[in-house]
Amino acid sequence: MSRYDALVGQRVVVRSTVPGERGPTGGPAYTDVIGRLLEHDGARLRIQRRDGSEVEVDTAGVVAAKAVPDGRARVRTRPAGDFSPEELARICTRGWPPRFSEPLGEWTLRASGGFTGRANSVAVHGDPGTPLPEALAHVQAYYASHDLPAKAQVIDETVWAARFADAGWVGIGGTHDHAVVQVADVATIEAAPAVTTTDADPARTPQVRIDDALTDAWLEAAERDTTSVTSEDVGFVLASPPVVGFAVVEGAEGVEAVARIVVTGEWAGLSSVHTLPHARRRGHAARLLEESTRWAAERGADKVYLQTMRHNTPALSLYAGYGFVTHHSYRYVTPPA
Repeated sequence: MSRYDALVGQRVVVRSTVPGERGPTGGPAYTDVIGRLLEHDGARLRIQRRDGSEVEVDTAGVVAAKAVPDGRARVRTRPAGDFSPEELARICTRGWPPRFSEPLGEWTLRASGGFTGRANSVAVHGDPGTPLPEALAHVQAYYASHDLPAKAQVIDETVWAARFADAGWVGIGGTHDHAVVQVADVATIEAAPAVTTTDADPARTPQVRIDDALTDAWLEAAERDTTSVTSEDVGFVLASPPVVGFAVVEGAEGVEAVARIVVTGEWAGLSSVHTLPHARRRGHAARLLEESTRWAAERGADKVYLQTMRHNTPALSLYAGYGFVTHHSYRYVTPPA
């Protein structure tokens, strides 16, 4: 049995030597990595850091590894509002991972068989490392190789919005042309007055259950269109992150509402909040938000992001009641016909 087996799934601090470097006293140089140990194969440790990024550590150089406090016992770091739009965009990609990806400088090309816009568009943040005309040509070639239309996710608050427009790329139109990303610190959400309602008979109060596995029943209740995509694509995007939960509200009529919550480092991402038509106006969305936040906080998250459309006034009103504020907005653009 490896000494790392008991640490898998826990937050750890790992100290290892830096190959080829010397410390200030002339001995070996050391570096520390703090994060959640996702897995190990005896030779390498795979650790998820606080921003959701992952790093591998060679066990041959490890001199110490131990668990550190998780969940609410941890010392908090940066509040949600301190992150730039581009930083948060990268975190969102980790929480909604594409089945296939490829870097283009600091951009990320993402493909998942056409399942959702985020997982099938180039994430435009930072520098592509090549002149824009060449970058755009590379984007179009990449998506052609995946039998997908070229699409870019461009943050409105960056220079790229104007540069793509100047290159002739246009918004996809319709209700999904623009979206907003909102954020709140867990402490702010938990301090907000609860807006859920409780039936006089506790036995009749709908309960939230958060499952570890994606099920057909959850997908059906989420009403996502999966008719033209493979189950492998859907499953990877929704269920491949190491810490993900599928929330369900059950009432007298069975499943009434669902949501997805993912934890990547110190961030939680709430998505796919959907109430079935027959069960609306019963406080289910609020119930899902509250319980998903508690679940995420117990797994180390202290910040939450979510995404909604600019026109979704009821959702924006609900989230504002819990302290969510708009962090940035983005749109999907496509090349000229």
